[in-house]
Amino acid sequence: MDLGVKDKVYFLAASTRGLGRAVAQELKDSGASVFLGGRDEKTLVQTLKDMGADQDRTVHGSVLDASSAESIEQWIEEGLHTFGRMDGILVNAGGPPAGKFKDFDDSDFDAAYQLTLMSSVRMIRESLPALRGSKGNVLIVTSQSVREPVENLILSNVFRSGVNALMKTLSRELIVDGIRINCIAPGLISTDRLENIEKATAEATGKNVNEVRKEMQSGIPMGRYGNPSEFGKVGAFLLSPAASYVNGESIQVDGGLAKSV
Repeated sequence: MDLGVKDKVYFLAASTRGLGRAVAQELKDSGASVFLGGRDEKTLVQTLKDMGADQDRTVHGSVLDASSAESIEQWIEEGLHTFGRMDGILVNAGGPPAGKFKDFDDSDFDAAYQLTLMSSVRMIRESLPALRGSKGNVLIVTSQSVREPVENLILSNVFRSGVNALMKTLSRELIVDGIRINCIAPGLISTDRLENIEKATAEATGKNVNEVRKEMQSGIPMGRYGNPSEFGKVGAFLLSPAASYVNGESIQVDGGLAKSV
């Protein structure tokens, strides 16, 4: 399928590895220009190198701290200075720590609020002038927890659900300007984040990581974790003109994990 992204520009937050990186790679491979963002400068530089930025003018990026309003503003300004336009943005951030209600105090909830919910609010707000000009779109990475709470992930459960509600509300407000907005909700995809969840679950239950992994995979109808590239293909499609009639949706990429309709 031709996604229709040739000569278009996409900004991708938290894209130096994992799910964001997978979406960026699919867009680039389909002919788009991509502007990456990641908190760790060393990782960002390596990812840009791996994607051929030293020889390919369609790949750029800068440091981005998704929990900082100032950093978000600077990142988007630099991307627009580099490419002059934005046709879509992947709103994404690292997930808050695993744990139960008893494990967190007010400061933990405040930090998760800034990282997960307010990062989405700020990225969308800063992107709107450029997206109005291009009739572009927004895709927000959430989690399977927006449909069913995940055990031991209370912070993600709470604030990802808020992000999903934000998306649904804005899907009606922004479409008058020609801007689509959707969410993409990964299930259990093989990333560093999932490895950290496995370790936290193992510590909380007294099991070893291999036991935890086997139990988690057994709950997926497809019997395995997803591959980042499988997620990346769906993300690239939703950001592309090929998904021009998809708006206000939360798309699960979870191998059938969610039981709710």
